[in-house]
Amino acid sequence: MAVEKIVIPDFGDVQEITVVEIFVAVGDTVAVEDSLIALESEKAVMDIPSPLAGVIKEILVKEDDVVKSGAVIALVETAGSPEEKEEKEEKPVKEQSAAEPAKEEAAPKATKPEPVKAEGGPVVTQQKGAVSHATPSVRIFAREQGVDLSQIVGNGPNGRILQEDVLAAAGKAPAGASTQGFSLPAAPPLEDFSKYGEVEERVLGRIKKISGPHLHRSWVTVPHVTHFEEADITEIEEFRKDLNSTTKEGAVKFSPLIFITKAVAATLKAFPFFNCSLVPEGDKVILKKFYNIGVAVDTPDGLVVPVVKDVDKKSLTEIAEDVLKLSTNARSGKLGIGDLQGATFTISSLGGIGGTGFTPIVSSPQVAILGLSRSYMKPHWDGEKFVPRLTLPFSVSYDHRVIDGAEAARFCKTLRMNIEDMKRTLI
Repeated sequence: MAVEKIVIPDFGDVQEITVVEIFVAVGDTVAVEDSLIALESEKAVMDIPSPLAGVIKEILVKEDDVVKSGAVIALVETAGSPEEKEEKEEKPVKEQSAAEPAKEEAAPKATKPEPVKAEGGPVVTQQKGAVSHATPSVRIFAREQGVDLSQIVGNGPNGRILQEDVLAAAGKAPAGASTQGFSLPAAPPLEDFSKYGEVEERVLGRIKKISGPHLHRSWVTVPHVTHFEEADITEIEEFRKDLNSTTKEGAVKFSPLIFITKAVAATLKAFPFFNCSLVPEGDKVILKKFYNIGVAVDTPDGLVVPVVKDVDKKSLTEIAEDVLKLSTNARSGKLGIGDLQGATFTISSLGGIGGTGFTPIVSSPQVAILGLSRSYMKPHWDGEKFVPRLTLPFSVSYDHRVIDGAEAARFCKTLRMNIEDMKRTLI
């Protein structure tokens, strides 16, 4: 038998991520790919599977811990030959005898927290240089408010910093640090609905609990405007059906979304301000020269938005393969952190469900989002008679600080033309 370490995988640019749930206990037997813990990024929760089979000997993380790539999750006792065990046990003994005794470093002297009364809020305890214990969504909110998390000790579980703590400390934010932050009054307590009849309380799913604060923050900090338009997709639908009828068995099929995603990339190139982010100070934008499209996927646990990278450089087949892979992984809970990062624009489609129009919420720090509704047959006057045409209603919500109404109207007109004439888009 041998004891092996299981560590947090490499998440690339993500420096810290929060443990939100632990699925195993000491003494449990796990197989390869069994879920060990759930980790939270800004808009998704992912399960970390075990790379080893064996018995859990020790768990080295707790719920609400903020961890980094490479941190040890647990120790697992696995089956191994006696020779392997002996070799592993002898090696560190030899190294230790040859090495010099390690010197213990003096622990840094703790600084006494200084209570500070935030304007209009409760007393907040500040401790300069303390490790900030907060979820990614709270960290983003704190940046928008201009609040230094190292100056706050949270009131949540295990000292976790909550959004309320950030709002309470917002009065200490340096002048000019943020033009977007403001405090909202607390929601009033709910009345006792049970006096009117039977009620049932249900806990929101993990994805909804994580995405909710992000959507709320975007709604209250981004001045939304929505423009509505329609596109004639009769010809593109005929083209799509023809392609699908000639594809080999087992090959990926083309959905209308594949063509629209390509049309969006072409339109973003013509309107670069729809593919940018506004800096927190509000005096400049960051224009992005790459086109990564987030595609909202409906899953049993809630809505997730994986990202199709470099849409402008990919063929329709490559986009279709990416969308199929990402949506399949989203519904099975197997998306990686990288699959959810880097979007410059988002598409939310309700066409498979219904509706004639809706106003999607901009996913900050993006500045625009496309909403697709259900296509329908519409009579069109061709100069002599009415002819039926398949019509796609769509809507574009945008950040009015960056995009004005006239530019949005031109964007939607160009997007309509690119959808209606796929040859124009693919050139």
